[in-house]
Amino acid sequence: MIKDLKSIKAVAALILSLLFTLIGRASIGQQLKAAFKFRTIVIDAGHGGKDPGAHGAYSLEKNVALAIAKKVDLLIQNSMPGVNVIMTRTTDKFIPLKRRSEIANENQANLFVSIHCNSSPEGTASHSNKERGVMLLVYGFHRKEEQMEALRENSSIYIEKDYQKNYDGYSESDPTSLIVLNTFMQKYRKQSILFGETLNDEFVNSDGRKSRGVKEQGVLVLAHSAMPAVLIETGYINNPIEEKYLNSEAGQEAIAASIVRALKIYRRQVESRQ
Repeated sequence: MIKDLKSIKAVAALILSLLFTLIGRASIGQQLKAAFKFRTIVIDAGHGGKDPGAHGAYSLEKNVALAIAKKVDLLIQNSMPGVNVIMTRTTDKFIPLKRRSEIANENQANLFVSIHCNSSPEGTASHSNKERGVMLLVYGFHRKEEQMEALRENSSIYIEKDYQKNYDGYSESDPTSLIVLNTFMQKYRKQSILFGETLNDEFVNSDGRKSRGVKEQGVLVLAHSAMPAVLIETGYINNPIEEKYLNSEAGQEAIAASIVRALKIYRRQVESRQ
């Protein structure tokens, strides 16, 4: 009888211990959920300095990207209190791709947004729908037909000193090097797509822009960022109509406003889901 009583007490003690453990874990989980705040965003103006990027009839990608990035920075400061903005560059300065992602990683950013302009191989004379509109890129295992776009964005690395050392033998002549296997980025893939789709909705539904949608491609500046990351192709700079829009104050302000509206929606979504 005594032995059975001891066994019952032992089982009861074990059950109580397990209950306290589960309650404790639930409490910690709620605290972590409540503690998460979207605090830091890195805005990356693509190209810069000796790397002009794509060009139109009279303008360069590096200048358009910087102008839009500065407008995004100002809008966030004025309308998103509590969010810290870090710019990878604020002047016409060349920043290696590796350094851009390092800036985001060092500051433990919650989101990395890289601003660019697209360019079509058909030249500046084409006005067709094929060469117009925005496109959002997130890091992913890209298919063969997507490699050309990735190559265009990754081409900046060849200007850097010791690029083969910095990028672990990344070679222009080796097609397999275009696929950057960076497993920790997969953790943030869903959030990257979420922001990309939110931003796409803002461009299309609020601004009436044509869009080529959210694409997964092997862009190095995204692959090396240990957080959700999206590269925004704001328009085709070598299309005369788009070039005029991208260089206008009204066009740049509209693009910046769409980005910040999407940021506000995305912040609410990720804070509620954590």
